[in-house]
Amino acid sequence: MTENKLIIGTAPDSWGVWFARDPRQAPWQRFLDEAAEAGYRWIELGPYGYLPADPVRLADELAQRGLQVSAGTVFTAFHRGADQWEQAWEPARRVAELTAAMGGRHLVVIPAMWRDDVTGEAIESSDLSPEQLQDLFLGHNRLGKVLAEDYGLQQQFHPHADSHVCAQPDIERFLQETDPALVSLCLDTGHAQYGDADSVELMANYPERIGYLHLKQVDPQVLDRVRRENLTWAAANLAGVMSEPPGGLPDLSLVIAAAEELNRPLFGIVEQDMYPVANLDVPLPIARRTRNYLLSCGSRTRVS
Repeated sequence: MTENKLIIGTAPDSWGVWFARDPRQAPWQRFLDEAAEAGYRWIELGPYGYLPADPVRLADELAQRGLQVSAGTVFTAFHRGADQWEQAWEPARRVAELTAAMGGRHLVVIPAMWRDDVTGEAIESSDLSPEQLQDLFLGHNRLGKVLAEDYGLQQQFHPHADSHVCAQPDIERFLQETDPALVSLCLDTGHAQYGDADSVELMANYPERIGYLHLKQVDPQVLDRVRRENLTWAAANLAGVMSEPPGGLPDLSLVIAAAEELNRPLFGIVEQDMYPVANLDVPLPIARRTRNYLLSCGSRTRVS
């Protein structure tokens, strides 16, 4: 990764991919073809099993298209107790192995949502007890240690809509209670905005904890409706809360300026939640326009 540059990449999410298998999603070959066609050189793996899990085959598919892997993604629920380590580790191990085999250096870790991400049904309380908070912090410290020591990966914790870490006070407490050597922040600008958190302020106040970016925006009018009606993340997504830049919030030109002020290498991965995509011809033009817009924002922002 080139020194002191913000590297723009993309993810299967920008093609409406949330699951390893779903007939409404773009076939993985189409995602790889179109990501390269749109001009990207870096991608995330997306949900494990969407792209080929065999490292030899995946490396060949990526090489054919001039693509590289920045990160894999896993989900955890450490706040639910000590037994969650066993449930989290096996899928995390598989993703970590594949990410490392592809040359990736990051693992994006998303906390479990308290409402189901498809049905919106509440599956637990939206509040955590002090004991659950401690389980959350300790679980991510443990995961970060294993990922670093065994796979050379940096854990990038991703605050998420309808999870227990989304609002700015929750994000700040998480950063204050976890080990900086073991846990960095995957600052998703769209989910931060969704939780009424200020991405630029977080970058200014916790510069050493910003390890990775997901670049996206929310539609402020849809977000107002989400707040008025207490819509679930599932319903908000279907309503189009995540919008194509540059028409939404936050102002990504300010985010990119703040990222460049960090003066160190950083990935900025485009992630426009749009599951499910009714028309598979929609993602490619958006991906191309978004890339061009983001590249126009910074003096040291590149795709490779």
